[in-house]
Amino acid sequence: MPDLRDHTTLRLGGPAREWVRATTEAELIAAVAEADAAGTPVLLLAGGSNLVVADEGFDGRVVQVATTGVAADTDTCDVDALAQCGGVVLTVAAGEDWDALVARAVAHGWAGIEALSGIPGAVGSTPIQNVGAYGQEVAQTISRVRTWDRVERTQRTFAAADCGFGYRHSRFKAEPGRHVVLEVTFQLRQGDLSEPVAYAELACRLGVEAGQRAPLSEVREAVLALRSGKGMVLDAADHDTWSAGSFFTNPFLTSEQVAALPEGAPRWEQPDGSWKSSAAWLIEHAGFGKGYTSAAAGERVRLSTKHTLALTNRGDATTDELLTLAREVRDGVRERFGVTLVNEPVTVGCSL
Repeated sequence: MPDLRDHTTLRLGGPAREWVRATTEAELIAAVAEADAAGTPVLLLAGGSNLVVADEGFDGRVVQVATTGVAADTDTCDVDALAQCGGVVLTVAAGEDWDALVARAVAHGWAGIEALSGIPGAVGSTPIQNVGAYGQEVAQTISRVRTWDRVERTQRTFAAADCGFGYRHSRFKAEPGRHVVLEVTFQLRQGDLSEPVAYAELACRLGVEAGQRAPLSEVREAVLALRSGKGMVLDAADHDTWSAGSFFTNPFLTSEQVAALPEGAPRWEQPDGSWKSSAAWLIEHAGFGKGYTSAAAGERVRLSTKHTLALTNRGDATTDELLTLAREVRDGVRERFGVTLVNEPVTVGCSL
Protein backbone atom coordinates (compact mmCIF):
# COMPACT_ATOMS: atom_id res chain seq x y z
CA MET A 1 0.00 0.00 0.00
CA PRO A 2 1.46 3.43 -0.94
CA ASP A 3 2.76 5.72 1.78
CA LEU A 4 1.13 9.13 1.84
CA ARG A 5 4.59 10.70 2.01
CA ASP A 6 4.92 9.79 -1.67
CA HIS A 7 1.75 11.76 -2.50
CA THR A 8 2.09 14.96 -0.46
CA THR A 9 4.25 18.00 -1.18
CA LEU A 10 5.61 17.87 2.39
CA ARG A 11 6.67 14.28 1.70
CA LEU A 12 5.34 13.23 5.08
CA GLY A 13 2.78 10.65 6.17
CA GLY A 14 2.50 6.91 6.67
CA PRO A 15 0.50 4.23 4.83
CA ALA A 16 -3.23 4.00 4.18
CA ARG A 17 -5.31 0.93 4.97
CA GLU A 18 -7.02 1.13 1.56
CA TRP A 19 -6.19 3.03 -1.61
CA VAL A 20 -8.52 3.71 -4.56
CA ARG A 21 -7.56 5.77 -7.60
CA ALA A 22 -10.66 7.29 -9.19
CA THR A 23 -10.18 8.33 -12.81
CA THR A 24 -13.85 9.01 -13.59
CA GLU A 25 -16.58 10.84 -11.75
CA ALA A 26 -18.56 7.61 -11.38
CA GLU A 27 -15.56 5.88 -9.82
CA LEU A 28 -15.04 8.81 -7.46
CA ILE A 29 -18.63 8.80 -6.21
CA ALA A 30 -18.68 5.00 -5.91
CA ALA A 31 -15.41 4.86 -3.96
CA VAL A 32 -16.66 7.39 -1.43
CA ALA A 33 -20.23 6.05 -1.20
CA GLU A 34 -19.06 2.46 -0.70
CA ALA A 35 -16.71 3.48 2.08
CA ASP A 36 -19.42 5.57 3.75
CA ALA A 37 -21.86 2.65 3.61
CA ALA A 38 -19.27 0.39 5.23
CA GLY A 39 -18.36 2.94 7.90
CA THR A 40 -14.82 3.26 6.57
CA PRO A 41 -13.13 6.65 7.06
CA VAL A 42 -12.31 8.45 3.80
CA LEU A 43 -9.45 10.76 2.93
CA LEU A 44 -9.75 12.55 -0.41
CA LEU A 45 -6.36 13.15 -1.99
CA ALA A 46 -5.55 15.10 -5.14
CA GLY A 47 -2.33 17.11 -5.35
CA GLY A 48 -1.47 16.59 -1.68
CA SER A 49 -0.26 20.19 -1.39
CA ASN A 50 -2.34 21.15 1.64
CA LEU A 51 -2.06 18.06 3.84
CA VAL A 52 -0.11 17.21 6.97
CA VAL A 53 -0.55 13.46 7.54
CA ALA A 54 0.44 11.61 10.68
CA ASP A 55 3.47 9.31 10.66
CA GLU A 56 1.10 6.45 11.45
CA GLY A 57 -0.72 7.08 8.18
CA PHE A 58 -4.47 6.86 7.65
CA ASP A 59 -6.60 4.00 8.99
CA GLY A 60 -9.20 4.14 6.25
CA ARG A 61 -9.65 4.50 2.49
CA VAL A 62 -7.64 7.08 0.58
CA VAL A 63 -9.51 8.08 -2.57
CA GLN A 64 -7.11 9.62 -5.05
CA VAL A 65 -9.01 12.11 -7.21
CA ALA A 66 -7.61 11.63 -10.73
CA THR A 67 -10.58 12.76 -12.84
CA THR A 68 -9.88 14.75 -15.99
CA GLY A 69 -11.67 17.04 -18.36
CA VAL A 70 -11.79 20.73 -19.31
CA ALA A 71 -14.75 22.07 -21.29
CA ALA A 72 -14.78 25.64 -22.62
CA ASP A 73 -17.86 27.28 -24.11
CA THR A 74 -15.70 28.94 -26.77
CA ASP A 75 -15.22 25.59 -28.48
CA THR A 76 -18.36 26.29 -30.53
CA CYS A 77 -17.53 29.95 -31.24
CA ASP A 78 -16.14 31.16 -34.54
CA VAL A 79 -12.47 31.95 -33.96
CA ASP A 80 -12.71 35.26 -35.84
CA ALA A 81 -15.59 36.34 -33.62
CA LEU A 82 -13.94 35.61 -30.26
CA ALA A 83 -12.91 39.24 -29.84
CA GLN A 84 -16.59 40.13 -29.58
CA CYS A 85 -17.28 37.51 -26.91
CA GLY A 86 -17.49 38.84 -23.36
CA GLY A 87 -15.95 35.84 -21.64
CA VAL A 88 -15.43 32.13 -21.48
CA VAL A 89 -17.01 29.55 -19.19
CA LEU A 90 -14.65 26.75 -18.17
CA THR A 91 -16.00 23.61 -16.54
CA VAL A 92 -13.15 21.61 -15.07
CA ALA A 93 -12.95 18.17 -13.44
CA ALA A 94 -11.77 18.12 -9.85
CA GLY A 95 -8.63 16.08 -10.59
CA GLU A 96 -7.18 18.44 -13.19
CA ASP A 97 -3.85 20.05 -12.29
CA TRP A 98 -4.41 23.64 -11.17
CA ASP A 99 -1.30 25.27 -12.62
CA ALA A 100 -1.80 23.50 -15.94
CA LEU A 101 -5.26 25.10 -16.05
CA VAL A 102 -3.78 28.54 -15.34
CA ALA A 103 -1.19 28.05 -18.08
CA ARG A 104 -3.93 27.04 -20.50
CA ALA A 105 -6.01 30.09 -19.60
CA VAL A 106 -3.07 32.44 -20.13
CA ALA A 107 -2.20 30.82 -23.46
CA HIS A 108 -5.79 31.22 -24.69
CA GLY A 109 -6.21 34.80 -23.46
CA TRP A 110 -8.61 33.99 -20.62
CA ALA A 111 -8.10 36.42 -17.75
CA GLY A 112 -8.92 36.10 -14.08
CA ILE A 113 -6.63 33.41 -12.62
CA GLU A 114 -3.22 34.49 -13.98
CA ALA A 115 -1.98 35.69 -10.56
CA LEU A 116 -2.67 32.20 -9.18
CA SER A 117 0.14 30.70 -11.27
CA GLY A 118 2.49 28.19 -9.67
CA ILE A 119 0.11 27.06 -6.93
CA PRO A 120 0.36 23.26 -6.59
CA GLY A 121 -2.62 20.97 -6.29
CA ALA A 122 -5.78 20.10 -8.16
CA VAL A 123 -8.73 22.17 -9.31
CA GLY A 124 -11.19 20.50 -6.95
CA SER A 125 -9.26 21.69 -3.91
CA THR A 126 -9.32 25.36 -4.87
CA PRO A 127 -12.88 26.25 -3.81
CA ILE A 128 -12.48 24.46 -0.47
CA GLN A 129 -9.70 26.79 0.68
CA ASN A 130 -10.76 29.67 -1.59
CA VAL A 131 -7.20 29.56 -2.86
CA GLY A 132 -5.66 32.98 -3.34
CA ALA A 133 -2.37 34.77 -3.94
CA TYR A 134 -1.05 38.08 -5.25
CA GLY A 135 -4.40 39.83 -5.05
CA GLN A 136 -6.58 37.14 -6.65
CA GLU A 137 -8.84 34.47 -5.17
CA VAL A 138 -10.69 31.71 -7.00
CA ALA A 139 -13.91 33.09 -5.50
CA GLN A 140 -13.62 35.99 -7.94
CA THR A 141 -14.02 33.72 -10.95
CA ILE A 142 -15.91 30.64 -9.74
CA SER A 143 -19.50 30.61 -10.95
CA ARG A 144 -20.57 27.23 -9.53
CA VAL A 145 -19.28 24.10 -7.84
CA ARG A 146 -20.84 20.67 -8.37
CA THR A 147 -20.41 18.18 -5.53
CA TRP A 148 -21.40 14.81 -4.15
CA ASP A 149 -23.13 15.38 -0.81
CA ARG A 150 -22.13 12.50 1.46
CA VAL A 151 -24.94 13.25 3.92
CA GLU A 152 -27.81 13.54 1.44
CA ARG A 153 -26.15 10.98 -0.87
CA THR A 154 -26.90 13.04 -3.95
CA GLN A 155 -25.24 15.50 -6.30
CA ARG A 156 -25.61 19.19 -5.46
CA THR A 157 -24.57 22.28 -7.39
CA PHE A 158 -23.76 25.48 -5.54
CA ALA A 159 -23.74 28.90 -7.16
CA ALA A 160 -20.83 31.08 -6.11
CA ALA A 161 -23.09 33.12 -3.83
CA ASP A 162 -23.97 29.93 -1.93
CA CYS A 163 -20.37 28.76 -1.44
CA GLY A 164 -19.73 30.91 1.63
CA PHE A 165 -16.43 32.17 0.35
CA GLY A 166 -14.19 34.12 2.71
CA TYR A 167 -10.47 34.46 3.35
CA ARG A 168 -9.15 30.90 2.84
CA HIS A 169 -12.62 29.66 3.70
CA SER A 170 -15.82 28.27 2.17
CA ARG A 171 -18.91 26.29 3.10
CA PHE A 172 -17.00 23.19 1.99
CA LYS A 173 -14.28 23.88 4.56
CA ALA A 174 -16.89 24.74 7.20
CA GLU A 175 -18.42 21.26 6.75
CA PRO A 176 -15.27 19.16 6.44
CA GLY A 177 -15.74 15.86 4.67
CA ARG A 178 -19.34 16.44 3.65
CA HIS A 179 -18.91 17.61 0.06
CA VAL A 180 -16.82 15.82 -2.56
CA VAL A 181 -16.04 18.38 -5.26
CA LEU A 182 -16.72 16.84 -8.68
CA GLU A 183 -16.16 19.82 -10.96
CA VAL A 184 -15.71 23.57 -10.79
CA THR A 185 -17.01 26.11 -13.30
CA PHE A 186 -15.13 29.37 -13.84
CA GLN A 187 -16.22 32.54 -15.64
CA LEU A 188 -13.17 34.22 -17.19
CA ARG A 189 -12.82 37.37 -19.27
CA GLN A 190 -11.29 37.20 -22.72
CA GLY A 191 -8.45 39.51 -23.63
CA ASP A 192 -4.69 39.94 -23.75
CA LEU A 193 -4.46 41.91 -20.51
CA SER A 194 -4.79 40.71 -16.94
CA GLU A 195 -7.30 41.72 -14.36
CA PRO A 196 -6.19 44.89 -12.50
CA VAL A 197 -3.02 44.08 -10.57
CA ALA A 198 -4.03 44.34 -6.92
CA TYR A 199 -0.83 43.30 -5.12
CA ALA A 200 1.89 45.91 -4.63
CA GLU A 201 4.82 43.48 -4.87
CA LEU A 202 3.51 42.08 -8.15
CA ALA A 203 2.81 45.55 -9.55
CA CYS A 204 6.36 46.61 -8.72
CA ARG A 205 7.77 43.50 -10.41
CA LEU A 206 5.72 44.25 -13.53
CA GLY A 207 6.59 47.96 -13.54
CA VAL A 208 2.95 49.07 -13.36
CA GLU A 209 0.88 50.96 -10.83
CA ALA A 210 -1.49 49.03 -8.57
CA GLY A 211 -4.84 48.79 -10.31
CA GLN A 212 -3.34 48.76 -13.80
CA ARG A 213 -3.37 45.78 -16.14
CA ALA A 214 -0.46 43.95 -17.75
CA PRO A 215 -0.12 41.27 -20.46
CA LEU A 216 -1.33 37.92 -19.17
CA SER A 217 1.91 36.12 -20.01
CA GLU A 218 3.97 38.74 -18.19
CA VAL A 219 1.83 38.44 -15.09
CA ARG A 220 2.24 34.68 -15.09
CA GLU A 221 6.00 34.93 -15.55
CA ALA A 222 6.29 37.53 -12.79
CA VAL A 223 4.23 35.48 -10.35
CA LEU A 224 6.25 32.33 -11.06
CA ALA A 225 9.46 34.28 -10.49
CA LEU A 226 8.19 35.73 -7.21
CA ARG A 227 6.97 32.34 -6.00
CA SER A 228 10.24 30.66 -7.01
CA GLY A 229 12.18 33.24 -5.03
CA LYS A 230 10.14 32.25 -1.97
CA GLY A 231 10.46 28.51 -2.52
CA MET A 232 6.78 28.23 -3.45
CA VAL A 233 7.18 26.47 -6.81
CA LEU A 234 7.72 22.73 -6.47
CA ASP A 235 11.26 21.54 -7.20
CA ALA A 236 12.36 18.08 -6.08
CA ALA A 237 15.96 19.28 -5.78
CA ASP A 238 15.09 22.22 -3.51
CA HIS A 239 14.12 21.28 0.05
CA ASP A 240 12.65 24.75 0.56
CA THR A 241 9.80 23.55 -1.66
CA TRP A 242 9.19 20.40 0.40
CA SER A 243 6.39 22.18 2.20
CA ALA A 244 2.65 22.76 2.29
CA GLY A 245 3.11 26.34 1.15
CA SER A 246 2.14 28.97 3.70
CA PHE A 247 1.68 27.04 6.93
CA PHE A 248 -0.19 29.80 8.80
CA THR A 249 -2.90 32.14 7.56
CA ASN A 250 -2.70 35.88 8.04
CA PRO A 251 -4.55 36.68 11.28
CA PHE A 252 -7.61 38.89 11.64
CA LEU A 253 -7.38 40.93 14.82
CA THR A 254 -9.55 43.06 17.03
CA SER A 255 -8.85 46.77 17.53
CA GLU A 256 -7.41 45.94 20.96
CA GLN A 257 -5.02 43.36 19.53
CA VAL A 258 -3.89 45.76 16.82
CA ALA A 259 -3.29 48.51 19.35
CA ALA A 260 -0.97 46.18 21.26
CA LEU A 261 1.21 45.50 18.20
CA PRO A 262 4.49 47.41 17.95
CA GLU A 263 4.82 50.35 15.64
CA GLY A 264 5.61 49.19 12.14
CA ALA A 265 3.64 45.94 12.37
CA PRO A 266 1.53 45.49 9.22
CA ARG A 267 -2.17 46.19 9.69
CA TRP A 268 -4.98 46.64 7.20
CA GLU A 269 -8.46 47.62 8.31
CA GLN A 270 -11.25 45.38 6.98
CA PRO A 271 -14.82 46.33 6.01
CA ASP A 272 -16.20 44.52 9.09
CA GLY A 273 -14.04 46.56 11.48
CA SER A 274 -11.43 43.86 12.08
CA TRP A 275 -7.78 44.24 11.16
CA LYS A 276 -5.64 41.94 9.05
CA SER A 277 -1.95 41.55 9.84
CA SER A 278 0.95 39.59 8.35
CA ALA A 279 1.71 36.14 9.74
CA ALA A 280 5.16 36.23 8.14
CA TRP A 281 6.01 39.55 9.86
CA LEU A 282 4.80 38.29 13.23
CA ILE A 283 6.79 35.06 12.92
CA GLU A 284 10.01 36.81 11.95
CA HIS A 285 9.69 39.51 14.64
CA ALA A 286 8.96 36.86 17.27
CA GLY A 287 12.47 35.54 16.64
CA PHE A 288 11.86 32.90 14.00
CA GLY A 289 13.85 33.95 10.95
CA LYS A 290 14.33 32.23 7.63
CA GLY A 291 15.98 28.85 8.06
CA TYR A 292 15.07 28.63 11.76
CA THR A 293 15.25 25.26 13.45
CA SER A 294 15.49 24.13 17.04
CA ALA A 295 16.86 21.36 19.20
CA ALA A 296 13.33 20.26 20.07
CA ALA A 297 12.27 19.81 16.46
CA GLY A 298 15.59 18.63 15.08
CA GLU A 299 17.62 19.50 12.01
CA ARG A 300 15.37 17.61 9.60
CA VAL A 301 12.70 20.34 9.71
CA ARG A 302 13.08 24.10 9.56
CA LEU A 303 11.51 27.27 8.31
CA SER A 304 12.26 27.80 4.64
CA THR A 305 15.45 29.71 3.97
CA LYS A 306 13.42 31.78 1.50
CA HIS A 307 10.14 32.49 3.33
CA THR A 308 9.25 32.35 7.03
CA LEU A 309 5.69 31.13 6.37
CA ALA A 310 6.79 27.76 4.99
CA LEU A 311 7.73 24.86 7.27
CA THR A 312 9.92 22.47 5.34
CA ASN A 313 11.08 18.87 5.33
CA ARG A 314 14.84 18.84 4.79
CA GLY A 315 14.78 15.13 3.97
CA ASP A 316 13.65 12.06 5.96
CA ALA A 317 11.79 14.20 8.48
CA THR A 318 8.77 13.01 10.44
CA THR A 319 5.39 14.64 10.87
CA ASP A 320 5.96 14.76 14.63
CA GLU A 321 9.12 16.81 14.06
CA LEU A 322 7.32 19.22 11.76
CA LEU A 323 4.46 19.71 14.23
CA THR A 324 6.95 20.32 17.05
CA LEU A 325 8.41 23.19 15.05
CA ALA A 326 4.93 24.48 14.13
CA ARG A 327 3.90 24.55 17.80
CA GLU A 328 7.08 26.36 18.76
CA VAL A 329 6.45 29.05 16.15
CA ARG A 330 2.74 29.38 17.00
CA ASP A 331 3.40 29.58 20.75
CA GLY A 332 6.28 32.01 20.31
CA VAL A 333 4.13 34.42 18.29
CA ARG A 334 1.33 34.18 20.86
CA GLU A 335 3.73 34.88 23.73
CA ARG A 336 5.34 37.83 21.95
CA PHE A 337 2.28 39.48 20.37
CA GLY A 338 -0.82 37.91 21.93
CA VAL A 339 -1.88 36.57 18.53
CA THR A 340 -2.62 32.89 17.93
CA LEU A 341 -1.79 31.84 14.39
CA VAL A 342 -4.00 29.26 12.67
CA ASN A 343 -2.57 26.56 10.42
CA GLU A 344 -3.70 26.60 6.80
CA PRO A 345 -2.96 22.96 5.84
CA VAL A 346 -5.42 20.24 6.82
CA THR A 347 -4.08 17.84 9.45
CA VAL A 348 -4.90 14.13 9.16
CA GLY A 349 -4.47 11.93 12.21
CA CYS A 350 -2.56 14.67 14.02
CA SER A 351 -3.06 18.22 15.23
CA LEU A 352 -1.30 21.26 16.59
